[in-house]
Amino acid sequence: MQRKIIEQVTLLVSVIKWTCYASIVGVLVGFGTAAFLRTLSWTSVQFARIPDYYLLLPLTLVVCSILVSWLAPEAAGHGTEKVIEAVHQRMGKIPLMVVPVKLVATVITLAGGGSAGKEGPCAQIGAGLASAFGGLLRLEGVDRRKLVICGISAGFATVFGTPIAGALFGVEVLVLGHMFYDVLFPSFVAGIIGFHVASQLGVNYPHMSAKIIPLMTSWSFMEMIMLGIWCGLIALIFIELMQLVQRLFTRLPWPPFTKALLGGGLLVVIGKGVSTRYLGLGLDSIEAALNGTVLPVGAPFMKAIATAITLGCGGSGGVVTPIFFIGTAAGNLFAYLFNEPLVATFSAIGMVALLAGAANTPIAASVMAMELFGAGIAPHAAVACMVSFLIVGYRSIYPSQVLGMQKSTSLKVSTGRTLGEFDHAEIDHRGTSFLGVVAKGMKRARGRRGTKES
Repeated sequence: MQRKIIEQVTLLVSVIKWTCYASIVGVLVGFGTAAFLRTLSWTSVQFARIPDYYLLLPLTLVVCSILVSWLAPEAAGHGTEKVIEAVHQRMGKIPLMVVPVKLVATVITLAGGGSAGKEGPCAQIGAGLASAFGGLLRLEGVDRRKLVICGISAGFATVFGTPIAGALFGVEVLVLGHMFYDVLFPSFVAGIIGFHVASQLGVNYPHMSAKIIPLMTSWSFMEMIMLGIWCGLIALIFIELMQLVQRLFTRLPWPPFTKALLGGGLLVVIGKGVSTRYLGLGLDSIEAALNGTVLPVGAPFMKAIATAITLGCGGSGGVVTPIFFIGTAAGNLFAYLFNEPLVATFSAIGMVALLAGAANTPIAASVMAMELFGAGIAPHAAVACMVSFLIVGYRSIYPSQVLGMQKSTSLKVSTGRTLGEFDHAEIDHRGTSFLGVVAKGMKRARGRRGTKES
């Protein structure tokens, strides 16, 4: 009896402790996010007053590149990737200098017309503030890491106005196939508190319901499976394109500012020769698609190219907002190709399905669909998100994500490594599945080709 009482008291103390810690983190992240979004809004207005301001992209990206490389190299790229790396490799230790540098560098990149997102900086700012708070309290490594995960969750919750999905994203994105249930409660607390603090500070979250949601019939069920496959394939293309462009810029034997000049010049060509809709956040195009407007056929691919160039050449910013654009455009294109009248609905589901595939977060993406578009979209979005998640396989927009599960019983893989280290040639294809047959056929073809060459 005494043991049970001690156990219950210990659990109660733990709940109170993490409620306090997570609430403080939520308040810090709420203020940080509000400051970032207000700064971004003001700076974007100033840049917009300049005619054809995107022509200054080479200069703005050079400034961003120099700022990051000199003051805080950890602030490079799309933010969330560095935070995941810190959680897995450094027990959540993040230099406090990352917070102001990431804020300024991202504002410069986005306001100048760079194609990136605003969620990565909020996640990195939130994680940096949480890490500093943990250091101030002299917490042990495990507890500090929990606080940092709460900071990630609060960052996503406050930037998109989705407190539940944001909290889930923070605990789901770290390991493919596993969730940190011991951090789930404080992540919810941090996300909800951060959302309310940011709202009270004037941050607006324009949520809208999908225009028309079809009944879940046998045909609509098949359509969601096909849409999930479609979004998974486009997510795979985006992931590979991001890695390819990053490798190409890395191999250039030039200083960072020269690479930024080249990337900025390429973005100017896209803006001048194709369309400026693929520069910046692209929120106007996302809103248009969610209202039923048909976007250009090449929209998802042009946005992917612009984002890969921006982040590959030295720009700073997130990657989820571009994923929203690409997913919305992918669902929009799917509806156009199949002559579907429900363009807005397919665009909305495409938005979250591509996030589920690219980031390997099907649960968070499904919940986000409900928070953004209403509960009626849940069954359709969940099916598309899960299919997209499976189609992408063992790839991710975040290479530091750790592999924690096998997506198919026909594939034998070793878990515990980051997806960036994962060699896809090591997959052992088992059984008589389609993938197994293809793998065996390719192996035989290579063997015959080697025999002929010898």
